[in-house]
Amino acid sequence: MEPRAKLWIEHEGKLALSDYRVRLLLLIEQTGSLAEAAEAMQLSYRRAWGKVREIEHNLGLQLVESAAGGAGGGGSRLTEDGRRLVALYQRFHDAVVADLGHEFTRTFGE
Repeated sequence: MEPRAKLWIEHEGKLALSDYRVRLLLLIEQTGSLAEAAEAMQLSYRRAWGKVREIEHNLGLQLVESAAGGAGGGGSRLTEDGRRLVALYQRFHDAVVADLGHEFTRTFGE
């Protein structure tokens, strides 16, 4: 047996961050492209963009900056707030998972 937990963070009763949303933000940062991040998650560009806007709206922060395409190409990247929130969520997630494992072992034994 192994413990599992599904985490998310709400802000003023609205879903703000979750593993799924943070993965999308990480992929945007890693690829430099909302379109590539959407493709990697098997989402339409429209759905991915909608998720980003939903997160931003629910938090009241801009998390992604985008530049229009053209001769020099476009792209997307996380803002400083976006990078900070992703790092904080990952730290929180890792701590909860570690604690979950500890409590599972304490309760159920090896």
